[in-house]
Amino acid sequence: MIDHETRLYLAAHPFAYPLLRLLARLGPVVRVPGLGVVVNDAAVARRVLLDPRFRKDGPGSPGDLWTPVLGPSVLLNMEGEAHAALRARLQPLFTPSSVAALVSGVLREPLAALDARLAAGQEVDLVDAMRLMAGAVICRVIGLGEVPEDRARALYADGERVVSMVSLRTRRLADRQVAVAREVLDRIGDIAEAAFTRGDAATVMGRMRRLGLSAAEARGAAGAFFLTGTETVATFVPRLIALLHDHPADGVDLDRAIEDALRVTTPTPVMLRSVAEPAHVGQIAVRPGDRIVLATHNCARAHGPFDPAAAHPPELRRLWFGAGPHFCIGYPLALAEIRAVASTLLARRVTVVRRRAARGVLIPTYAELWIRAAA
Repeated sequence: MIDHETRLYLAAHPFAYPLLRLLARLGPVVRVPGLGVVVNDAAVARRVLLDPRFRKDGPGSPGDLWTPVLGPSVLLNMEGEAHAALRARLQPLFTPSSVAALVSGVLREPLAALDARLAAGQEVDLVDAMRLMAGAVICRVIGLGEVPEDRARALYADGERVVSMVSLRTRRLADRQVAVAREVLDRIGDIAEAAFTRGDAATVMGRMRRLGLSAAEARGAAGAFFLTGTETVATFVPRLIALLHDHPADGVDLDRAIEDALRVTTPTPVMLRSVAEPAHVGQIAVRPGDRIVLATHNCARAHGPFDPAAAHPPELRRLWFGAGPHFCIGYPLALAEIRAVASTLLARRVTVVRRRAARGVLIPTYAELWIRAAA
């Protein structure tokens, strides 16, 4: 029987997902004409992520996708000393204490309202609730204060529109797609730059100015956070709650449940790298210009279904967020959001009433997931 997670992937990628899973059967590393060298093994994938010969800024890499939209100076498409310097300046913004304070301040009232609805016995669409809450957090990050629900929804929809231009097979965006993405991200950049110019230390953008970043770097960072952070959190929490509903257990350890749900859902199911120097990936020789496709979803799902109690090898740990100098800088913020919402929901012992898979999206998710508190 097909589980709900597989249904989500098939709804989002009806052709690419079966191909991705088929490639997992062909071995840990396989060269696929027209696609690249596909890595299905966690240990090999981690070695690639840690090896400077495999880059994010060459042909077939994330740079091909995002540089035309975000410019050349964002963490998504940088390498070497420039990447390390920018990351070092941004890192203080994403310490666990900093993001905990930000999330607590932004989500206190929305979580109280959500809890009140559940306590009253109402059914709640968790997908819609997460779009509002993730949108509210990113609004605060880019420099907006409190925003009405319709503005938060609109911002989330803008981000979803851009991200959905990419599929598991996309190498680069068409000129028309680049124009649409730039239009969206220019609006985000304008908001961020205004907050940067004000220099308010209570805002992330204002703190960027005080840390010595330029206005252009702040705009690029805001666009990258907007694209990668909002949808990751908004899509994951409904899937986490659905997994806990589908695999009931007593005494759930929230942190372990989050970690294993991230493994199963794999927020970044595929990562791309470009070969800069002759090397070997597993037993396959690669040369400059070759494209490496890290099938992180295959690496993760090789270790079984959702089971928070299971132990997994160290090379698998948070692989879907990268490794080494490219490990996701926004991970502490995402985790703080996830823990805040999930804690509220688990305290009410929510159950899933009905659900529907989303179609035509990059990150598989639910179009709606209705929940209610246990009696």
